[in-house]
Amino acid sequence: QVQLVESGGGLVQAGGSLRLSCAASGNIFSINAMGWYRQAPGKQRELVAAKTSGGSTNYADSVKGRFTISRDNAKNTVYLQMNSLKPEDTAVYYCNAGLVSGFGRYLEVWGQGTLVTVSS
Repeated sequence: QVQLVESGGGLVQAGGSLRLSCAASGNIFSINAMGWYRQAPGKQRELVAAKTSGGSTNYADSVKGRFTISRDNAKNTVYLQMNSLKPEDTAVYYCNAGLVSGFGRYLEVWGQGTLVTVSS
C-alpha cells in the first residue's frame, strides 16, 4: 500500500504565502508525476500544478506566476509554494501521484487533503 500525506495547510491572509508538502511512502519503485489538485466548496476538483520526475510542469492558469511546484525525488516528496494568495484559492488541496509500486504495478494515489483558507 502506498500513502500520500499532505501538510502545511492553514489560515492565511490575502497576499500571504504558504507552503504545502506531500510525502509518498510505502512500497514504491518509482514516481512519475506528482501534483496538487484543489476542491472548493460546491466546485469540481481541479488541477493546480503537476510535475514529472523529468522536470516538466503544468499549472492552472489561475495560479501561474504565484504558485511553484517542486519535487525532491530522493524523498518522494512534492511541494507547492503558494505566494500572493487570494481568497479564491481557498480550498482543500489534495496531493496526487502516478507511480510504479514495488510489485511493478502502476498506481494513482491520492492524499487525504489539507485545507487552505485565505481570508480577505
